[in-house]
Amino acid sequence: MFKRISGPLYPLFIFFLTNLILLSISRVALGLWQSERIGELGNWFQLLLNGVRIDISALCWLFAPLIILSVLFSGKGKAGQVVQSIVKIGLVIESTFFLFMEFATPAFINTYDLRPNRLFVEYLSSPKEVFTMLWNGHLSALISAPILTALCAFLFWKLANYAFKNVAYPKWHGNLITRPLVFLLIGGITFLGARSSLQHRGINPAMVAFSPDPLVNSLVLSSGYSLLFAVQQMKDEGNAAEIYGKMPLEEVISTLKSVRNRPDSDYISTELPTLTHNQATYQGKPKNLVIILEESLGAQFIGTLGGKPLSPKIDELAKQGWLFENLYATGTRSVRGIEAVTASFTPTPARSVVKLPGSQQGFFTIAELLSQQGYHTSFIYGGEKHFDNMASFFYGNGFQQIIDEKDYLNPNFTGTWGVSDEDLFAKAHETFSQLHQQGKPFFSLVFTSSNHDPFEFPADKIELYEQPQATRNNAAKYADFATGQFFELAQKADYWHDTIFLIIADHDSRVGGAALVPIQHFHIPALILGKDIAPKRDPRLVSQIDMPTTLLSLIGVSGNYPMLGYDLTQPADPNRALMQYDKTFGYMRMQNDQLEAVILQQGKPAESYVYAKDSATLTPIANNDEMQKQALAYSLWGSYAYKLHLYRSAETKK
Repeated sequence: MFKRISGPLYPLFIFFLTNLILLSISRVALGLWQSERIGELGNWFQLLLNGVRIDISALCWLFAPLIILSVLFSGKGKAGQVVQSIVKIGLVIESTFFLFMEFATPAFINTYDLRPNRLFVEYLSSPKEVFTMLWNGHLSALISAPILTALCAFLFWKLANYAFKNVAYPKWHGNLITRPLVFLLIGGITFLGARSSLQHRGINPAMVAFSPDPLVNSLVLSSGYSLLFAVQQMKDEGNAAEIYGKMPLEEVISTLKSVRNRPDSDYISTELPTLTHNQATYQGKPKNLVIILEESLGAQFIGTLGGKPLSPKIDELAKQGWLFENLYATGTRSVRGIEAVTASFTPTPARSVVKLPGSQQGFFTIAELLSQQGYHTSFIYGGEKHFDNMASFFYGNGFQQIIDEKDYLNPNFTGTWGVSDEDLFAKAHETFSQLHQQGKPFFSLVFTSSNHDPFEFPADKIELYEQPQATRNNAAKYADFATGQFFELAQKADYWHDTIFLIIADHDSRVGGAALVPIQHFHIPALILGKDIAPKRDPRLVSQIDMPTTLLSLIGVSGNYPMLGYDLTQPADPNRALMQYDKTFGYMRMQNDQLEAVILQQGKPAESYVYAKDSATLTPIANNDEMQKQALAYSLWGSYAYKLHLYRSAETKK
């Protein structure tokens, strides 16, 4: 009877119900796996109920074109049969996509502590590295996901053949007047199901979020929905106001100037509102500059910062240099660290400017400034320079030379992400020695890669912290070993006397946890070394974005630039950290003898917390309006600066 009434909509109903059931089963399975994170029974109820709501919305959106075809154009003739075939294939493809994403989810959660999001798409641009990483570190997922997906595609095709067998066409289907009326009815129901709300905005992840744990909130979604929502948002790269709230550019600028506490006379351009003239503290012959960006080497791996005993070499070097005890990364991706340490650029909920099309040239970096002052500028990497769009960004913004994997002759060890850190540092030492002999000042960004999943590094180099060798902790210890080996060479080299070095992490490893922003995983090491750098430990609360300005001051390079970072050679205290965690922004300051944090979430009011560093917990407090305003200004500035071309040298034209 139902088939007779529904006619061509019957197969869609069967697939809709089947997908709804399968996605709910997957959500339950993932929930049982992460049951400790979900907690009490009431959370389970919200997880499953909101999950069904999201699934209905996603299926309505994706099935909508197929519903239109079925109601308006299917029939018994040849044209109708073609439409029926299109609908059948569409149902199988869309259903298979949803299940494939669910099969891929556990491995993604293990790595990123969230369902698949925009990173899933971004990594598709580097198939070689990703495939090798999966092969070496997630082989079971690499094998099982395609097999299960193929099996499901076969079963969905069988289901489609059954559902479309003997489809009946009710009387309304042949009536040119009635059919549009039925379409309006069915289309209206589908639209309401897709929006899942009668409010101004349709349903979105913020509307179904209920937990302070980002992973739990992501479990509410299906992985297919999470991915498609992230892709849809990528088209609005420059507009953080759509995420956190609006503030006019003039107010953003005035707020940031107020926080920065520099006189108005320091700002030298009306066109570029953050452009200032900056006088270097060091006034001698300009020094060379080397930034060693350590892959994933968070403070949790650094013994002298209270982490695991995995860094004997860096711990020893810390006694010789300027160690920052409370420095925080701006994000959780390498490109976020790159934009911070080379450009002092504030994080946004969009992709890093390293990857955005509007910043591939004419975007300020310290490499651009130093190249204009006669420096040789280079990027030295053990992997392939195209990864994460690094080559395009660097070449377009002041880096004159890039050394990557193809430039290493007979490396001692090559893994998924390129040559080992030892090979990298040997090449860096060779390059610096040659440049020093030429008598030309140089700046180089040296980016390590061994401390990355699947954690491949040469055997018999370190005493393993744990078994087997290829673990996160062992890789961190190897990264420390290779860094220490480099400085043994550098301190004996001629270029040591004329060079300032910064050792800093790009981000921590596997950032995740139950907090809205896992602040403890943004704590990273930063150590400045050089012949004339006095040993000290700096307790100020600072950010990655403070490093470029400080380094320029230390090497004796004055200039005009738009960076908001502090020159830490001066006594001023930045007293702030900026942290972008997927779509959530954290802003932390020391207030009233305690660390206070403002958390900005997508589509939600700002919230204030006290952060207890010892227990790594956030406790809600009354809203701090001033801090919330500052947080919003910082979160919006990067989007404004990118969109309006405000982050450039005065000499660079739009």
